[in-house]
Amino acid sequence: MKLDLEQLNSDFEKSTPAEIVNWATKTFAPELAATSSFGPESGVLLSLVGKADPETPILFLETGFHFPETLEYKKQLTKMFGLKKVLDLKADPVRRAKLMEEHQGKPYETNPDLCCQINKVEPLDGALKNYRAWMSGIRRHQTDHRKAVRIVEEYEGGIYKISPLVNMTSRDAWWYLKENQIPTHPLYEKGYMSIGCWPCTRPIQDGDDERSGRWAGKAKKECGIHTFKEVKSDKEEVEAPKDSGGDI
Repeated sequence: MKLDLEQLNSDFEKSTPAEIVNWATKTFAPELAATSSFGPESGVLLSLVGKADPETPILFLETGFHFPETLEYKKQLTKMFGLKKVLDLKADPVRRAKLMEEHQGKPYETNPDLCCQINKVEPLDGALKNYRAWMSGIRRHQTDHRKAVRIVEEYEGGIYKISPLVNMTSRDAWWYLKENQIPTHPLYEKGYMSIGCWPCTRPIQDGDDERSGRWAGKAKKECGIHTFKEVKSDKEEVEAPKDSGGDI
């Protein structure tokens, strides 16, 4: 069986996020994972994953710089959705120790790109070698870079990235949370619309876009986990995983 990514993406533009998650589970499990920051809108994708297959590994980048509220929210959602495999990904201890030493314990101030590279990109890159595909909760409305994201993309190395929520707006996401009685992140009511590491996150101001609180005052808009791999052309058919029984 071959995956026609151009046709898949055309069809999925008319599909619901739940339908896309179910397809991904049927097609790639057990070689499928999902990434989550356990931020304000993480409950949307995580609830869909919990319904489709709670055994799906959830990859969490434990940088050592998370808000305590995020770690508590992580426990809350894990229990609520019955997620069986929430995995903490951490930086290589030698690399991290050197980073902290060379930047006086504050690499997020002196070199935020390198901080993200060592604490996020490298651990994720290593973990993804164990899977054929991963799901992400990114949306096209969030940043200029994300406007061009396709629902299913093949990346270098033959791994697929699936973004079931790309067509949702922030309003759609929050309506989903409300309808499904999913609790909000504790910091949301304090103005934190997008939450990452505490040194690089602040509440947004009136009139700001939802991710303006990330790396405020810097040109940086992405930590790198959504940009470090090259997307292959989707105009050719590519082979699906063996024994794939998934269909649209």
